[in-house]
Amino acid sequence: MALSEAEGGGAVSGEALTSPFADPGADAPARAADTPARDADGLALAVDAGNSKTDVALVGTDGTVLATARGGGFQPPVVGVARAVGDLAVLVDAVRHRAGVTGPVGQVSAYLANADLPAEETELAAEITSYGWARTVTVGNDTFALLRAGLPDRVEPVGVAVVCGAGINCVGLGHGGRTARFPSIGRISGDWGGGGHLAEEALWWAARADDGRGEPSALAREVPAYFGLATMPELIEALHLGRIPRERRYGLTPLLFAVAASGDAVAQALVTRQAEEVALLASVALGRLGLLDERTPVVLGGGVLAARHPLLHDQVTQLLAERAPKAEPRVVTAPPVLGAALHALDRAGAGAEAYGRVRGEFV
Repeated sequence: MALSEAEGGGAVSGEALTSPFADPGADAPARAADTPARDADGLALAVDAGNSKTDVALVGTDGTVLATARGGGFQPPVVGVARAVGDLAVLVDAVRHRAGVTGPVGQVSAYLANADLPAEETELAAEITSYGWARTVTVGNDTFALLRAGLPDRVEPVGVAVVCGAGINCVGLGHGGRTARFPSIGRISGDWGGGGHLAEEALWWAARADDGRGEPSALAREVPAYFGLATMPELIEALHLGRIPRERRYGLTPLLFAVAASGDAVAQALVTRQAEEVALLASVALGRLGLLDERTPVVLGGGVLAARHPLLHDQVTQLLAERAPKAEPRVVTAPPVLGAALHALDRAGAGAEAYGRVRGEFV
């Protein structure tokens, strides 16, 4: 059994489960490395692997960051688990080489995009463990890294995090290690929003505004202009025939916010819908954990929320004030790998100075 946070259907259904931050059973013994190495038990590998980028840091239990590396997105559903972890291994090898570490470290704290279901966490934990990077391995969804980064140190971790970047997700930790989470697989799991979804919505509404099936909107002009084209029919043809790479669509998300800021009603409605979804996720998670009646941090992160677009941010905070008056929203802009590093310090029982030192490295 690799990880306790990768067990049981409760994580999928949203029932309260054991916290991946607190449960000693969240560890998996790692295979010893083949090459003899100096004792590195006082070191840990912190990993945040998101949809668009991956960060790895080698951290001492005193909070010193010895080496870091950054790579591309972590997408096991697209390339397979073995290749995704193999790509991660390149970054791990890089930080180990830079720090002169050749043997297993004490801990890997890996928080990964697309580790959405218990079965996925278990499979990823087994693959990472097989590399022998550390004596113990913890694997969890990357939203937990954001949550840990936004919570205070050396106290019971209690709070909720909503990430809105390429996609959208929410997790929460309650008293006694209770956990609330959502599958966050996409439309089939009831999700709405995130940068990729907003970009597709901008295209959809622009097409309908152009051909008369929808309300008039500046999106009909601004969306094709973003791609250097004059009209929506030209853009639709270029996208359909593959003349424009699919990944270029993601640039439409900031464009959507700019059009909304200009007063466009269609764009504003999309931003409002995103704010409602963020507030809904947070308030539902707080309710599941019995935290609606106490002051509780609500950590907001990911590229869409971290940008603090006034129209979105102000509506999120207003909706939270209405639905969860004791929620304390806070935007975290530090890289989520900080949360993985903090988890490693939690596991090591580090002192206050170590937490301050590692936070200083990533802020």
